[in-house]
Amino acid sequence: MTTELPGLLLIAQATVAHGAEFLRTHRPRTCTGKGDRDMATDVDLAIERILRAELSRATPGIGVQGEEEGGPTSGTRWVIDPVDGTANLIHDIPLIGISLALVVDEDPLLGVIALPQLDRTYWAADGLGACRDGNPIRIAGPDRLDEAIIAIGDYGTGPDAAARNAAMLAIHAALAPRAQRIRMLGTAAADLALLADSALGASITLGNRTWDMAAGAVIAREAGAHVTDLDGTDHTTASRCTIAAAPALIEDILDIVQRASAINGFTGKEVVAC
Repeated sequence: MTTELPGLLLIAQATVAHGAEFLRTHRPRTCTGKGDRDMATDVDLAIERILRAELSRATPGIGVQGEEEGGPTSGTRWVIDPVDGTANLIHDIPLIGISLALVVDEDPLLGVIALPQLDRTYWAADGLGACRDGNPIRIAGPDRLDEAIIAIGDYGTGPDAAARNAAMLAIHAALAPRAQRIRMLGTAAADLALLADSALGASITLGNRTWDMAAGAVIAREAGAHVTDLDGTDHTTASRCTIAAAPALIEDILDIVQRASAINGFTGKEVVAC
């Protein structure tokens, strides 16, 4: 598989580019609820179907899993998040991502993220480094929390979100007097891509849905970030959480997240990794 990654990366880039063009030129017309304050639009479904069709033609031997229409959850597969930041899209907040990863068993090996409204595309593959719009990127800092903007994922919804949200509040409280700024951008794809691009110092998500995290985890890792689970072990699709940071910050970030989680009884088991 490693020797095939350059060719598969080209396929992924071309596929995501078509999805990004659709997102730039279409607005949602319909919205369907998927659960507690969670939704999908006709744009989500259309982009996922565009990507599915292109990947199935280009790589018929590789399965395709999408956030909206499912697919294989093991083995070698493409994993699609057609619109990462659907709530942003619905409210016309121009920070939205399209995320595509290649995952083998529990290991993300390739990722492409488009941020169409910012006219940026990020990509990386295992051992090949990370790029933004064709230019190599490498994390250049920050070296201290008081120099860093830290992104934190959205608060949870649904009946099992209480422990997670209590931990997130505690993380905010612990970071507020130490970090330069805290941001909640509403899209994990943007969080991890901007970390890889040195705009952010860390990205903290108390969850790990494969379509949300896999592509960004590869890009951040290949740019030099440390990407771990809640306990500090290397991040995979089986991890409970997604903690990513510039090398100089990872120990402080993990300490803050672990303390906040322990105090509030959050173990990560409350979050399904899928």
